[in-house]
Order: sequence, then structure tokens, then C-alpha cells
Amino acid sequence: MRKVMIALALIGAASPAVAQVVTREAKTADYEFSYAYPAAAARIGGLKAWFDADRARIQAKAARDGAAGRRDAKQSGFPYNRYSFDKTWKVVTDTPRFLSLSGNSYSLTGGAHGSPASHELVWDKAVGRRLDPKAVFTSLPALQTAIRTDYCARLKAEQVKRNQGDLSLMNACPPLKDLTMLLGSTNGRAIDRIGLIADPYVAGSYAEGAYEVTLPVTRAILGTVKPEYRGAFAVRG
Repeated sequence: MRKVMIALALIGAASPAVAQVVTREAKTADYEFSYAYPAAAARIGGLKAWFDADRARIQAKAARDGAAGRRDAKQSGFPYNRYSFDKTWKVVTDTPRFLSLSGNSYSLTGGAHGSPASHELVWDKAVGRRLDPKAVFTSLPALQTAIRTDYCARLKAEQVKRNQGDLSLMNACPPLKDLTMLLGSTNGRAIDRIGLIADPYVAGSYAEGAYEVTLPVTRAILGTVKPEYRGAFAVRG
């Protein structure tokens, strides 16, 4: 099974504890399936329950889709290539307030190529609940204004590099709502950088792959963090 992993510059070297994972796998005539998450997350009851529910939901869909795909192939007289589904979570950073995780998934359902995707998740230790990283900010428009100039400039530089300077091939700078956001830290004490991932087709063609840009937390960005979370962030530089 092909696994698509996005290289996250903001993760840093994983400790031995972080490297340990909980993996669930299945293989039938209809589908192949794998789901993995860090042992560090498995030790948090509420988070483990969410991962297990997410895994069960995705596996049930994989079983349904795979069975339907095999029936369709048989009826059409074509050989069936078993569907495959993979999702892996990794720790981005673990600060006193937040456990931040990134997810990568890949599904192959008989098309010309598979479908990779990135995912975002934060566990708020102070209240014991899961958060969308974007929910720690006052609003997406406010954060968009704070990051747009820097983000779009960095993205364009990478687009130019991948497309060998051909401006006609470049997508416009995507809105924040279309990006996966990862909260990161350089010191493990506070969130001081933000990773933004544009999956294939969001900022470029499938062949270009995902685009990742990491931004330092600036005073402008800090100003868009909700007051109840501001103490968990720090300006970098």
C-alpha cells in the first residue's frame, strides 16, 4: 500500500516515545486498510476514543466502497484492483497547553491515481477536548489578513521553483479555509510557528504535489488568537 507523507519542517526530530504508534490494519478481497496514530495520543482517553471512532468510520466506508467496486468490475468484465485506504497521524508538537497533530491519508479506488490529503488536529489539555486549529483564532478573515502577504510570497517562490518559472502554470494564492493548518513550536513551550499545507489541486496540479509553507508567529498573528488561547502562543523573532 502506498503511503503519502508530507515532510513537515516544523515537526523536528521525533523522540522515541513519539515514534511509537498504534496501528490497525485489515486486508480482504475487497480492500486493504491501515490506520495509525501516536502512542502519545493513545494515552489520552478522549483522544484515543476519537481516533478509534474515526478509524471505524473510515474502515466501514472502505469495506462498502471496496465491495461495490469489486461488484462493478465483475459486472463490467474487468479485473478488480483491490481498493486501498491509509491514514497516519503524527505529533507535530507537544506543549504544556496543546498536543498538535498532523494527519496524512491516501486512498486508491481504481482511478488513474490515488487521492492524498492532509489533516489537522489539536488536543487542548486545559479543557480535555479536541480542537480544529483554526478555531483558536478570532476569525479566518482576521488571520488571513495577518498572514496573506508573507504566505502568498513564500508560496509563489515555491511555485516558481517547481514550475521552472512558468507563471502560466501557477494557481492563485488559495484562501486560508482551503488549507490544512498545523500549530508548531521550536521549543516545546509555546506555539511560535504555523504550518499551512495546500493539498494537490489547491495551489497547483496533482503532479506538483502538496505545498507546505511554515510561518513564524508574528505580533499580527498573535493579535488574531482568541484571548483564552493567547498565553499558549509566543512571537518568534
